[in-house]
Amino acid sequence: MKSILPRWRQILASLLLSVLLLVTACAPQAPSRWDEAQKESTQKPTQVSRTAGKPVEGGKFNKFFPAGGGGYQRVYTQEKPGFAEAKLKKSGQDVAVISISDTASNPTAAQKFQQSSKKIGGYPAVSQGSNGTAVLVANRYQVKVQSRSPGFTQSDRETWLQKFDLNGLSQLR
Repeated sequence: MKSILPRWRQILASLLLSVLLLVTACAPQAPSRWDEAQKESTQKPTQVSRTAGKPVEGGKFNKFFPAGGGGYQRVYTQEKPGFAEAKLKKSGQDVAVISISDTASNPTAAQKFQQSSKKIGGYPAVSQGSNGTAVLVANRYQVKVQSRSPGFTQSDRETWLQKFDLNGLSQLR
């Protein structure tokens, strides 16, 4: 009888453990805080999506970029709806990134220009960190120059912003 009793305990313990795993695996789980956040973010329209417009195709921006010259080479690197970007290279080194982005799909991006007292080419300008300068054209298009080399200064960024066809860009719809 002693040899049967430990075996029954093993069988009973295994059976109880199996039932416990089955019950807990099939029980509905309470939603986590992440589930609730996901639900809120996908069901509620945001301010941006309510006011967003359709962005201009990135390829339409290319004709407003400045040409290379003076030892600089312009190399287009990215183009997508609402955005175009090029690198400025000098002696084979990346010295700056220049870009145009359409704020139609992100109207809050244009808000930083509202308090600007500085103008470049007649358009409101802001510094973006220590390596970036941008202007807002026609209250819609953000034109930006970002230094990638310590020798490419704030003054250089402002000069290159003025080389863009900002007035032509202001007519783009």
